Amino acid sequence: MSELPLPARGIGGVSRRRFLAGTGSVLGAAALVGHGTPAHAEARLVDTPIPTGAHVPALVIGTGYGGSVAALRLARAGVAVHMVEMGMAWDTPGPDGKIFANTTRPDYRSFWLRTRTKQPLSNFLGFPLDKDVPRHTGILDAEDFAGITVYQGRGVGGGSLVNGGMAVTPRRENFAAILPTVDAAEMYATYYPRANAGLGVTEVDQSWWENAACYQYARVGRKHAQRSGFPFVFVPNVYDWDYMKQEAAGAVPKSALDGEVIYGNNAGKKTLQKTYLAQAAATGRVTVSALHKVTSVTPAAGGGYTVAIDQIDTTGATLASKTVTADKVFFAAGSIGTSKLLTRLKATGALPALNGEIGKGWGDNGNVMCGRANHMWDATGKLQSAMPTAGIDNWDAGGAFAEVAPLPTGIETYASFYLSITKTPHRAEFTWNPATGKVDLSWDRAWKQTSIDAAKTIFDKINSKEGTIYRTDLFGVYKIWGDHLTYHPLGGAVLGKATDNHGRLHGYSGLYVIDGSLIPGNASVNPFVTITALAERNIERIVAEDF
Repeated sequence: MSELPLPARGIGGVSRRRFLAGTGSVLGAAALVGHGTPAHAEARLVDTPIPTGAHVPALVIGTGYGGSVAALRLARAGVAVHMVEMGMAWDTPGPDGKIFANTTRPDYRSFWLRTRTKQPLSNFLGFPLDKDVPRHTGILDAEDFAGITVYQGRGVGGGSLVNGGMAVTPRRENFAAILPTVDAAEMYATYYPRANAGLGVTEVDQSWWENAACYQYARVGRKHAQRSGFPFVFVPNVYDWDYMKQEAAGAVPKSALDGEVIYGNNAGKKTLQKTYLAQAAATGRVTVSALHKVTSVTPAAGGGYTVAIDQIDTTGATLASKTVTADKVFFAAGSIGTSKLLTRLKATGALPALNGEIGKGWGDNGNVMCGRANHMWDATGKLQSAMPTAGIDNWDAGGAFAEVAPLPTGIETYASFYLSITKTPHRAEFTWNPATGKVDLSWDRAWKQTSIDAAKTIFDKINSKEGTIYRTDLFGVYKIWGDHLTYHPLGGAVLGKATDNHGRLHGYSGLYVIDGSLIPGNASVNPFVTITALAERNIERIVAEDF
């Protein structure tokens, strides 16, 4: 078997275990510090398709938050890493000179292998918004299961490419319900700060925010929340606020102020490509294969694992089927990708020793959306920043945290729009369906009523106070609630159940889960900071003990 041209696994001839033991945690010293450094990193992972027959010390399936953390920390510990990404590299401009499509003008770049868009907000003023597009390996996947559509980012950088950048650390008093087997003290003292630094998280300048036309919608949201007695909280973000100020001044090309978000941001947002993955690339020990999909992982006769990979083109057709080997494999394909793959590998006999917890504990983070029709004196503004900065916190009293979200249509809508995260007990399970050759998810659409009821504890009260009503034209015809989707899939390979307390899969040595699959269904807030912090915690232990 050929070896990828990557640096050797050792550190100056000393084993990694001895190196770590002698110096303490190299990860603590190597943590990304400050907010400016990762945001302005120049290194970039270059798409380097892995050849069949290659051998790698560590193979990471996926390039989202958990996978990016794993790649960086392994590389900084001297381990050569290859990352496998199903989506595109997103490093080449389209015909318009931009890498990403605009939110209001979707095209072939917008959706993953669909011939028609499936936008989260499907209607406006009674008219459907979806349109036909060429089938392409676009950036946003709307993956349909029974009862729910799951939105996911596709490409090098995963979900960081398509989210609104809200970087929320959960309130500590809520943490025990999120990850009951994890020490909260170490998370809040070490791993949340490390994650926030690595992601480039910062707070909006509130004095600027108070007068910025692009946040008029958020100030209206604040007024209505506070008039009804709800706490209104500012939330950090990974957007470059200095860049946004220049956008507002007309000094630079607009991104967030041009409505860019769910199909990617051409500037301003500190995606993983600009933070963790840039730092990983700078080590010289990390490579990536874009448009490659892992189809099988099995124990190799001589130790380690044999990994089957399909290379695809931009229509989704298979160009080549490859087989490589890896000493260790990290599953970081996101909650859906990792859960589906592990469920299939267990059921079909590729990894039969995986335990009975595989596929269980999946939830939607209680996501539900709604809009409100404001009075004419509460205009929300025709210019709206696509990066949200605040939310309404009614978690303790009503089990809901509502993001005050933008509706960047370019016209005055007099509408307030919200994405709620709610406390919900409902958990679904992934199962293998041999008749279809696919993995099913047992989500029941009726379970969303719990989330609707929680969100109503906020918005029924606001509507009553303001004399306003719910919008009924955003998710269909005469439909109030966007209860058909989630942006925040979590669970399916739950920490301490499908894995040990640091993500090692039960039944196999050298197989790890290091993404949102570990979190059992609910994070109380937008989850990517928690996913990142948990990955930082787990990989520190894995590097120290397993390499």
